[in-house]
Amino acid sequence: MNPQQAEPWAAPGNPPMSTEGPTAPPASMLDSVAGYESIAIGGEERYLPPPVYPVTIAEGGQPQPVQQWSIASIDEDAARQALIKFASDHVTYSRRPAEEMVFKALKPYNMYRYRLESFTESRSPEWKSEPYRNQIIDNCGFGPPPPPWEVAVDIPKMFEKSKKKIQVPQTASVKECHKCMATGKVPCNKCFQTGQVKCWVCLGKGNRLGNDRCDHCMGGGKLSCKHCSGYGCQECNECQGQGQLFFYIQLTVKWENNKFEQVVEQQCGFPTQVLSKVNGQQLFSDQQIQVYPVMNFPESRIKQASQQGIQEHWAQFGKSSRIIQQRHSIELIPVTEVHFQWKGKDHTYFVYGTENKVHAPEYPGKTCTIM
Repeated sequence: MNPQQAEPWAAPGNPPMSTEGPTAPPASMLDSVAGYESIAIGGEERYLPPPVYPVTIAEGGQPQPVQQWSIASIDEDAARQALIKFASDHVTYSRRPAEEMVFKALKPYNMYRYRLESFTESRSPEWKSEPYRNQIIDNCGFGPPPPPWEVAVDIPKMFEKSKKKIQVPQTASVKECHKCMATGKVPCNKCFQTGQVKCWVCLGKGNRLGNDRCDHCMGGGKLSCKHCSGYGCQECNECQGQGQLFFYIQLTVKWENNKFEQVVEQQCGFPTQVLSKVNGQQLFSDQQIQVYPVMNFPESRIKQASQQGIQEHWAQFGKSSRIIQQRHSIELIPVTEVHFQWKGKDHTYFVYGTENKVHAPEYPGKTCTIM
């Protein structure tokens, strides 16, 4: 049977199908759910403020047993080996300056790094819909839905970024599809519901040059629409032909590890930003639901950094998310300024971190030519 005769409304001359409904479900389709009245379908994630609970950020802080440490300066052999490795890691650098240099002085600088991490959880609800295929309709008949911050969610590993999407219990319902008016089909926009399109060979004339009949359309000037297989309609992509939609509230739960870091530097011309890639010797660490500022550390700038970081995190994240856990630490990062002479000229470089990394922007052997 000709596909154009399979559905009488698709035959040429019959009135066209009704036009498609709105792309997004109208607000009237969405049930009013206590605690979720202001949410909509789609759009940007809107994270809800957590429940108000007492938070006391200690002004004076809490004493911690912190001891002042000092890392001994590296010796000449370690300084030379670090520079030789630095030159070897650059294919155009010569190792000769590192191997032949004469040491003039090694000056140690101990730098402290304070680091604070706040592991936070944020929640954003929104209406979702999908084709109805006999899903369990968990609606308010089973009881009132839990508020956004009372939906049970397993917390992932601490201080690791993660994200989950879950269906809020007792918020499901089934509605007729708004796009296809519950028919499961929408008009074809290629053939304008006729099931036929103009022949592309003869441009709808039915004949070709010399008035020969067009063999492609057999002289009819039209072809069956491939987009809808000649039926004049297509499956509704909203409900995927089901005619019904399954609605529910989806809760997006996001965990972030937010960091605050500050290095107390010594005025020696060393770029402290490179220290983020190396390790130091840990002097202090603490992990709690809420950490307190460090108070009895001998370097006053570390105490100030601790107070600043904790206050900033509570001000920035405390109103839009829930702080689950915090941890902070202090590291002592060794930095040694090395003065040496090569071919009668004075030069300087830095060895830093427990890995003995090298910062030598003026290394004298970096213009070596590779043959």
